[in-house]
Amino acid sequence: MRALSLFSGIGGIDIACEWAGIHTAAFCEWAEFPRKVLRKHWPDTPIYEDVRTLTKERLVTDGVIGPGRTIELIHGGYPCQPFSLAGNREGANDDRHLWPQVARLLQEIRPNWFVGENVAGHITLGLDEVLSELDDIGYTAQPFIIPAAAIGAMHRRDRVFIVANSDRKRLQGGENSRRSGEMRKRIEQQFSRLHATNTWSNVPASEFGRKADGISGKLDRSDRVHALGNAVMPAQIYPIIAAIKEIHRMQ
Repeated sequence: MRALSLFSGIGGIDIACEWAGIHTAAFCEWAEFPRKVLRKHWPDTPIYEDVRTLTKERLVTDGVIGPGRTIELIHGGYPCQPFSLAGNREGANDDRHLWPQVARLLQEIRPNWFVGENVAGHITLGLDEVLSELDDIGYTAQPFIIPAAAIGAMHRRDRVFIVANSDRKRLQGGENSRRSGEMRKRIEQQFSRLHATNTWSNVPASEFGRKADGISGKLDRSDRVHALGNAVMPAQIYPIIAAIKEIHRMQ
């Protein structure tokens, strides 16, 4: 299973993908410091800078997508500033509102899965629009709110995770609406495990040590703090990624 990582940061989601056995085919990250971190840990993986100029055609030209090299998952924490309670909450009017670029790439590439991440403020600003657009372009989506405290962190750090599955496979080969409903039910049953308290205990604790961020303490402190502040905690999203991999294997 291969993934395209958007708004990659220092690779928090990508670490979770590695743990689940999902290969990151390419990154897209605007900021220079996180790109340095990504190059250090994934030196052979291409990194694109601007999501606005990233297209399926470009990925095909560069050999990221091709025969036997499909993208089954697109994931990313699209910029949170338009929705953050700490900001002006301008939503779609904010210049940093890049969700439309994510929707465009989903339509171009048509992966089976999408996982989005954002701040808790997204619930009251913008989430309905995102879920509606996912439905319009053929994805069944379900949001989850998972606090970092659920994995033993000392802070709550609520995050919204949007998990979406393409209707494409369910409609291929003339499958009827009953079969589509059965598939939807199975997906919902799989993800219901995310609310169970024992989900987190199944994640190997040895993999979540102090070095989990992968950033050297010798690097510039301000860059390090900023990168960590924007990062997704791998353990926080791992159960979602692992569930996707399991469902993908079953299909």
